[in-house]
Amino acid sequence: MKKVIYTKNAPDAIGPYSQAYLCDNTLYTSGQIAINPENGELVAGGIKEQTARVIENIASILREAGFGFEHVIKTTCFLANMDDFATFNEVYGQHFISKPARSCVQAAKLPKGALVEVEVIAKK
Repeated sequence: MKKVIYTKNAPDAIGPYSQAYLCDNTLYTSGQIAINPENGELVAGGIKEQTARVIENIASILREAGFGFEHVIKTTCFLANMDDFATFNEVYGQHFISKPARSCVQAAKLPKGALVEVEVIAKK
């Protein structure tokens, strides 16, 4: 079974892709940046504010698919500046308390000038 997951509570895709796909009880999300779904704009502030918005976007997609953070088994995190690593971890750690496997790398440039992007894989 393969199903596209969409929620208005997370930003629309800014390219030819889906917010997420559910395939055989595994959810694969596209990378989420700190776009406010209400206005389509990148949130103001620094890494703390942007990470919080990214987490909200991920939470909305997880809920739409019937998942929660406890189902996340892998995250891939992209930071525009690795100097933001500690602050990013503070916010990230408040939500991903099950400590899924993770990769975190610095990216040369993220869409719309974002400071952070996160994608997840979740399984029931």
